[in-house]
Amino acid sequence: MAQKTRQAKPTLATVARQAGVSTPTVSKVVNGREDVAPATRARILAALEQAGYQSPLQRRAAGETGTVVEVVIDVLDSAYMVEVLNGVLQFAAGADVEILVSVTGAAPMGQRSPERRAQRMLDEGRAGMIVVTSAFSEAQLHAFRRRHIPVVVIDPLNAPSADVVSVGATNWAGGKAATEHLLELGHRRIAYIGGIEGAECNQARLHGYMAALMARGVPIDPQYIISGGRFRRESGITGLRALLKLDHRPTAIFAGSDSIALGVISEAGHHAINIPEDLSLVGFDGTKQGEESTPALTSVAQPLEEMGRAALRALLRQARGEVPDSHRVELATHVIVRDSTAPPPA
Repeated sequence: MAQKTRQAKPTLATVARQAGVSTPTVSKVVNGREDVAPATRARILAALEQAGYQSPLQRRAAGETGTVVEVVIDVLDSAYMVEVLNGVLQFAAGADVEILVSVTGAAPMGQRSPERRAQRMLDEGRAGMIVVTSAFSEAQLHAFRRRHIPVVVIDPLNAPSADVVSVGATNWAGGKAATEHLLELGHRRIAYIGGIEGAECNQARLHGYMAALMARGVPIDPQYIISGGRFRRESGITGLRALLKLDHRPTAIFAGSDSIALGVISEAGHHAINIPEDLSLVGFDGTKQGEESTPALTSVAQPLEEMGRAALRALLRQARGEVPDSHRVELATHVIVRDSTAPPPA
């Protein structure tokens, strides 16, 4: 009885022979080097695909055991970030995946030599990278794409390219629901204090707020729309100060994050403003900080832990060579009514 011959795994040398080039040239393409002519690169990429060649990175990721995933965050100083990271870690524990957390600090990712970072990840055999609320430059994306390293972005500040998987929440619907809750209580002078003005999530929440007002025939007052600059407590403090200078103060505020809302609560206390008797307040995130504040914060809850789990799940599927079902995953939000909202004062 003849034995079945086991097919050998393709190597760089076999791909080089098929493409009619040297093995070092194939290695350059696999590692994302730029010093290869476009026509030669295209021929090598076709040969790699035809041969079914997998880099050491892809072979390590395929089994999941011993897989290392890097999670890049700006700073770990908010309940939002902690809850998202908890979701990543929970899924990682069940999938036998090691998580490496990298903190960028104030420097955007695009300023940190994307080529070196991507090459280091490839050399160390990491399965991919999850980026949490960090500006994502095209240069960074290009460096990872050339090396076939999966990247998943959570709640991106700037919309990534269509071929990058991103995970977020229904920000527009959440902003609309928050404003509708205040309208149903009888409020008509409703302000919005946002975070980073150009951020995609901030724009979606703002447009949801505006859509709810227009649907009820309530004029949109530009004075009631405040850009805080960041999704931090400081934005709530400065935002409330600006609103208190108006001749007609708002009776309610929709804050673009729970952190901003907590800043509003803090500043309101310095002006003897009682929440919700004098001013109703809705946050966005649904964090434990908001739940434990005084008063307990009405908030649009994002499934933060599930967002973290969904991001790691999507990344591991890409690392195994699977095609994503969707490049944009949006999880549902809902309003949790607590103690910070009430009908407007008579």
